[in-house]
Amino acid sequence: MKLSIEKFQPDFEKTWDQYVWEADNGTIFQTRRFLSYHPAGRFNDHSLIFRQQEAVHALFPAVELQLDKDKVLISHRGSSYGGFVYGDAGIRDAFDLVETLKIYARENGFSKIMMTLPPIVYMTRYSNYIDFALLQNGFRYLKREISSVLQLPRNKADVFSTFRSEARTATRKSMKSGIRIERSEDYATYYEILKNNLRLRHNVNPTHTLEELKKLAALFPDRIHLWAAYLGENMIAGVVNFIATDDTVLAFYISDNKEFQEYRSVNNLFYHIFEWAVQSGYKFYDFGIFTVNMDPNWGLGKFKESFGARGLFRDTFEILL
Repeated sequence: MKLSIEKFQPDFEKTWDQYVWEADNGTIFQTRRFLSYHPAGRFNDHSLIFRQQEAVHALFPAVELQLDKDKVLISHRGSSYGGFVYGDAGIRDAFDLVETLKIYARENGFSKIMMTLPPIVYMTRYSNYIDFALLQNGFRYLKREISSVLQLPRNKADVFSTFRSEARTATRKSMKSGIRIERSEDYATYYEILKNNLRLRHNVNPTHTLEELKKLAALFPDRIHLWAAYLGENMIAGVVNFIATDDTVLAFYISDNKEFQEYRSVNNLFYHIFEWAVQSGYKFYDFGIFTVNMDPNWGLGKFKESFGARGLFRDTFEILL
């Protein structure tokens, strides 16, 4: 049956977010609540609603951007993941969505479409139908990053079983050194650690400003958490987790004060985070990518593998129309 497309309007926000949370592949990053943290004017929103007759069939969070001479539809410039969000998509549905999007983009003057899909564990029912439909309709891989994903054990007592021996040794050493692990709301102190760490290692700033990070945490108090490691009363490391779906937790920021590296506080943090995640019923812990434009950071990849993580694709597709 033919699909129709309409642009997102603000009065549809509540229905949009409800659809995302109930979808087969929706994540926190595709909700309007998340996208709203961006200040007005940063992006030219061009999000789309696909309907079959009157019923919502899929969503497509997106922005319109001018890149050189190209008018580009990008899903989504302001979030980690984009692409189609759907309740259920068989092979025919996947082709219908991709073909309808291409027709819409051409008719509305776009010369390129780009989208970054979540790794497959962000789905409730695993499927590569959308990927296949994209490739069969002329899309190509712009890049295939590798995200480190840990399949969590079923029982809290089995957390150490996923660790390599060196990670277990480092974690036990940290536990014996008196490091305290707890949830924290002290984003300001953590942000200084993060900012100094990124400047020292890569000479870059965090993706979010402190104000943006605090705003996101306030928007999602049940889904965005800061876990911190303390030596006495001094915060020396932290991890900001985004609960992206009902099954998957994403480590968005990982950082420690290098002056206290001997305490191996990050190992200790992850052990406690994994215990909490298992006890809370989550199935996957995504450490995030260790590649940049498909160039591996070998040390970072090895560190994440030491906890039992393995690499899954985080694909970005594009097509010239």
